[in-house]
Formats: sequence, structure tokens, C-alpha cells
Amino acid sequence: MGLYEFFYKYFVAPIKYNQGYNIVNTLTYAVILGIAVLLLYKMLKRMRIRVDERFFISLMPYIILGPLMRSMTDIGLLPRTYLTVSPGGYFVIAGFAIASLFAVWRHLGPDERLYSIYRDFGWVLVAGLLFIMVINWNRVSVRWGFFKYFIPSLLVAETFIWLLTKKFELVRNNKVLYYTHFYDATTTFVGIQFFGFWEQHVLARTLMSIFHTPAVMYLEKFVIITVVVYILDRLMKDEDPELINFIKLTIFILGFGPGTRNLLITLLR
Repeated sequence: MGLYEFFYKYFVAPIKYNQGYNIVNTLTYAVILGIAVLLLYKMLKRMRIRVDERFFISLMPYIILGPLMRSMTDIGLLPRTYLTVSPGGYFVIAGFAIASLFAVWRHLGPDERLYSIYRDFGWVLVAGLLFIMVINWNRVSVRWGFFKYFIPSLLVAETFIWLLTKKFELVRNNKVLYYTHFYDATTTFVGIQFFGFWEQHVLARTLMSIFHTPAVMYLEKFVIITVVVYILDRLMKDEDPELINFIKLTIFILGFGPGTRNLLITLLR
């Protein structure tokens, strides 16, 4: 197999034919993500922008922008191209987020106003996509029955995490990550179990084929998040706290983004 055939088989065809992820592109994207996280963190340090609650709030519209664009593509309101489906769509949104941050920073520097202006520009982008959805609302229908499965499942899942926060410090100190990824697991579980959707990620697909239920997503999420936060909080406790915060922010995005995308494509059609 030549280089072109290899690239086409493992990277182009999965996007072109909606085949989902495979082990090769999954590992490749994971490496790219890891490198990107470190480079972005170094960029923020040089810009003297702290990874704190203000930065998280200012980043929220960009976090919402990704799943919103992807779901609008899946329901046919945006053209399906390499730049509007994952991972290309998330690269585009990341590019918007980084370029916007850099542009605001160039004018203001690490000023307090940077956070609000950066946040508001993100909301303008979100509003633009919502406007496209509104003017095309006649092409959209809503599965109201989604909520009768989603709400009870989410309540059970999040109650489980809440109970664990009472017993385990590791879970309590990282409860936002657990709540977010169990929200993601719930959207996957409901979409597959009750609405006939399928799982794109190779590890989750493998586990579902072994255990014969999408509920295994909860176990997968719990194990992965627990291992990661144990490494961050216990084995890397002497590292730069802002680097740890930035990694946790990335983990939050990896749960909230796909979860919101799953929710929207299941709810809307």
C-alpha cells in the first residue's frame, strides 16, 4: 500500500463515506491534540493570559460553536465538507478561537477587557449560526420524545457521580469533568439505544460489540477520566498548576463538545 492509498484509506475515506474513526486516525489525532495542547499553553504563557475561570467563561461560545456547526452539518443546514465535519470542523473552530484571541490580544494585551471582548466575539459567531438555523427552521423537525429518555437517563447518571463525590476526594475535586463526560455518555447511550444512531469512535464501538449495550459508555468514561485525573492530581501534582488546568479544560471540551453535538443531532432532524 502506497502513501496515498494509506492516507486515503485511514483519513479521507472515513470522512468522505462517514465511516467513523479507526485506530490509525484516532491515534494520529490524539498525538496532534497532545502537541496542540502544549503549544497553545506555551502561547498563552507568552501572552500572559492565565488559564482561570475568566478564561474558561470567555472560551464558552467557541466550545459551543464546534458542536453547533457539526450538528447543523449533520441535519443538512450546512454543506458537508472536510471543513464542517470532525475532525476538520473542530480544526476550523480552533483556528477561529485562536485567531480571535490573538487579534484581541494584539490590540489590548493581557488587559482585563480582553476576556469580555473575546467572549462577545465568540457569541457573535454563535448567533450567526443560530440565525442560519432560524431562517431554515422549516427544514428542521424536533424529536420531542428524545427528552423522555434523555432526562431520566441523565438524572440517574449524574446522581451516581454526585454520590461518588460524597465518598471519593478524586471525584469530588474533578466533579465538573465527571458530570460533563457522563452527560456525553448519556447522549450517546440515548441516541444509540432508542434512536438507532451508531458510535463513531473505535474504542467505544469495540466495547459495545463486546458488552452488547451502549450503556458501557458510562464505564468507559468513568475509567478513562479516573485514570487521567489521578495522573494529573497525584502523579503530576508538582507540575505547573496552570498547565494542569489547561489539560483539564481540554478534557472538559472533549466531553461537552461531542455531548452537545450528539444531543443536537438526536433532538433535531
